[in-house]
Amino acid sequence: MPVLIPPVEHSQGTRVGAPAWREAAQTKTKKAHQQTQRCGQEAVTMWQPKDSVWDPHVAHHLCRAAYILPWRFHVEMVKGGGTLEKPPPGEGVTLWKSKMKPPVWHARLPLPLNRDALALQTAELVHAHARGARLTAARLAHTQQQINAQLRLLQRQREATDHRLSEVRKGLLINQQSVKLRGYRPTSEKVPDKADSMLTWEKEELKSMKRKMEKDMENSEAMLKTLASCWDTLAFCCKERLQVVDLMNQPLDKVLEQAGRHSWVNFSRIPTQRIQGQKIPPPDPVCMYTPECATALYEAKQLLMESKDTLQEMAKNEKDIREQQQQISDRVCASLAQKMRETSELKERMNMTLGLMRGTIHRCTKYNQEMYITRGLIKGPLSTNHLETREKLDRPLVRVYQRHVGTQLPEAKRLAQSTDKLQRHIAHLEKNLEGLLAKRKNLTYSLNCKKIGHDVDYDVVRLRLRQRHPQVCYQQAQGLVNDWDPRTPARVDSSAAAAE
Repeated sequence: MPVLIPPVEHSQGTRVGAPAWREAAQTKTKKAHQQTQRCGQEAVTMWQPKDSVWDPHVAHHLCRAAYILPWRFHVEMVKGGGTLEKPPPGEGVTLWKSKMKPPVWHARLPLPLNRDALALQTAELVHAHARGARLTAARLAHTQQQINAQLRLLQRQREATDHRLSEVRKGLLINQQSVKLRGYRPTSEKVPDKADSMLTWEKEELKSMKRKMEKDMENSEAMLKTLASCWDTLAFCCKERLQVVDLMNQPLDKVLEQAGRHSWVNFSRIPTQRIQGQKIPPPDPVCMYTPECATALYEAKQLLMESKDTLQEMAKNEKDIREQQQQISDRVCASLAQKMRETSELKERMNMTLGLMRGTIHRCTKYNQEMYITRGLIKGPLSTNHLETREKLDRPLVRVYQRHVGTQLPEAKRLAQSTDKLQRHIAHLEKNLEGLLAKRKNLTYSLNCKKIGHDVDYDVVRLRLRQRHPQVCYQQAQGLVNDWDPRTPARVDSSAAAAE
């Protein structure tokens, strides 16, 4: 082992070398010592953490003790009176045997395994990106499934609304047919009544329902187009995100577990959060969660809420219109039935009046015939050869009585007066009889008109009850009464005649 010889102290007078030569050598030595110390310190610093404690004025073991003090476990008191040692919070490697947890150490220089470490970091980055892309694709696929389910619900509701719209149109056709059939009543029965007002009111209400249902159909069609466009956008984004998951072999449940969720984009409830999981990253154009995907998911969420509101409104309108249409039809049929009952009452009264009038006409006719016989008896025979002696005005008794002055008999005058009075009574009776016959004819015509009106109203009610049956479609109702006059035989088409 080399031994350093202590320097020999020489006085200024005994030194042989020049002072300048001596100072130059000392300067070079001092610079070499400083450079050696600096290089050694830098070499050590390159392998130390950034937050290391080093003070040249403090001993090295004290610096080390102060530096590793935060790494040691903390002792905590528990309720039972015992103690519990816990590692300090934060990232690092927990050494349970030494009861220490040093922080993560960051090297300032590349290590010997730098190439493998960089390869692992690159693989981890690629896998993280692929997992994020698959997670985004899972969200997009789940959203696409919900959009598809909403499309099916909306399509079924559109079918129900379209069926109700056809029922409303059929109701308008039934109303038109009812008005047309009632137009074939006699003129005396066409006086405007409450039944006509009810038919007019029904027409206006059905037109309002038709406009409302057509508006719902237009809104649902626009919503269908918007949902289909959103579905296409989600499919495109999902296909684009799936381009980097060819090397992924994890199931979807594992990806969702890493994300801390059971499912994605289930807007009907709040997703269940787990203790550990990846948070949704903010949109980034060069990341797996691009702004296009974020916009597509946001639009899908808004469309799902809007489509749910649209479905609820359409279902409510369809139910309300079905009930309202049924009530309106029942009220119109009830008004027509009431009109039929009133017509039946008038028919019964007219029939009773005709019976009484018939008896009166028979009695008047018989009495008139008796008056004619009485007039014939009073006037006597047509020829004088048929007169009896007691009927002659110049019979012997009268001639003897008329020999005196002022003895004129009023027999001839009274006979003429009686005959004239009887003739006037017969003429008046014939006039009354003609009036009765005219009234009977008019009443008979009115009774026939009432029968026709009753039959027409009955046919209208029967038509309405048959046409509003759910099994009768709009085309069948349209072909029933189109240009056909019910007072004439129904037309037979040439094709139907040929088929028969």
